[in-house]
Parts: sequence; C-alpha cells; structure tokens
Amino acid sequence: MSTDKDDLSIEDDFVAVEDDAEPPVESAKTNLSKRRTIDNLLEERRLQKQLADFDYDL
Repeated sequence: MSTDKDDLSIEDDFVAVEDDAEPPVESAKTNLSKRRTIDNLLEERRLQKQLADFDYDL
C-alpha cells in the first residue's frame, strides 16, 4: 500500500444536468385502454394456442 497521496484532477467543465421537467402524466382512461388492449391481445394469443393444440380427432 502506498502512503503517498495522489493529486486528483477535478474537471471544472462538468455541469450537472437536472431534469426539472416532469414527464406528462397520462390519464387513467388512457392507461385503462392500453391495459384492455394488452389483455385482449394476450387473450387472443391464448385462444389461438388452444386452437392450435386442440385435438380434432376425438
């Protein structure tokens, strides 16, 4: 271990960027409609998989 202290160079050009602007808040209707769309797509996929796996030779 070294007991010498190294000089640290500090960059004075660094500027911290602060994001004061908040992202726009989506309304509950928009979120609900997106959720319903996703649910419908997942349900459609599930039903299509069931149809593909269905044994028609009963």
